[in-house]
Amino acid sequence: MSPSFPLLENYCSYMLAALGRSELTVKEYKYDLILFARFLKIDRGLVPEDTPLEEIDISDIDVKTLNRVTTDDLLAFVIWLSRSRKQSNAARARHIASLRSFFKYLHSKRRVIDNNPAYDLESPKIGKRNPKYLTLEQSQALLRTAYDSPKESNERDYCMLTLFLNCGMRLSELRGININDIHDTTLTVIGKGNKERTIYLNDACLEAIDDWMQKRATLKIKPEAEKALFVSKRGTRLSDDMIQITIKRLLAEAGIDTNVYSVHKLRHTAATLMYKYGKVDIRNLQMILGHQSVSTTQIYTHVDDEALQKAIESNPLANFDPDKK
Repeated sequence: MSPSFPLLENYCSYMLAALGRSELTVKEYKYDLILFARFLKIDRGLVPEDTPLEEIDISDIDVKTLNRVTTDDLLAFVIWLSRSRKQSNAARARHIASLRSFFKYLHSKRRVIDNNPAYDLESPKIGKRNPKYLTLEQSQALLRTAYDSPKESNERDYCMLTLFLNCGMRLSELRGININDIHDTTLTVIGKGNKERTIYLNDACLEAIDDWMQKRATLKIKPEAEKALFVSKRGTRLSDDMIQITIKRLLAEAGIDTNVYSVHKLRHTAATLMYKYGKVDIRNLQMILGHQSVSTTQIYTHVDDEALQKAIESNPLANFDPDKK
């Protein structure tokens, strides 16, 4: 039984090759659309009511089926997500984004459906939230945990963590680093939209890379991973999942809540620490992080709230008491 259907596989290939979306993004969109396809079969009574969701076969979903999908079907799915799956507004918004993108592809790119049922589909309002990030003390403790680890992979794990926390790179960017991407004190990574970006390496990064390269030289690397900077003990390029598992383990060992913090929160941490302690200009921070719009980068200016509070408290009139003569 296939967990997918041909048009979805074509769409995922389009996302990767033509749009340059990351593998993680495509994986999330694919999950959302598989869930929708299974809901559609339940909603239309095409499977017994007691069929477990994960056992619903959607390999027969075709153009004819998708051409009959209406906006009401999509709204019913969104309501189902809210009531049965207890999803938050943010989670439902992502599912809606997946539906919009998929049906736009079918209608405008492939031209295999007559109308786009997701055209007028509205997303729930999501309140702006400040990004979660580790404090400077937590970041230092996390680095020490990785550095002092008795595990055989400690040089590699410490190096990955150092790059995450100093450079603010994405998971896909770190996983894709090849040895020949490093040029003296700079590193070239491929970011979102297949865009190339140069990252400058500080002393901590250079030392961590040097230590890991010495350890890497003792491993037997498989031919397909010869260029990869980060490899497993079996000599293969590290996968996204393996990197996430490693970082989660280190967070837990450092006493940091893994339900709150993850690999992506390390990117938030790097950006926040650079802005808060390095006084990095917002435009420079945009370039470092590879954001297309500066408005995305501006979420990190929330750290100024603390400085603003201190500024108000330091005003010489802060302790003025009109009752005192």
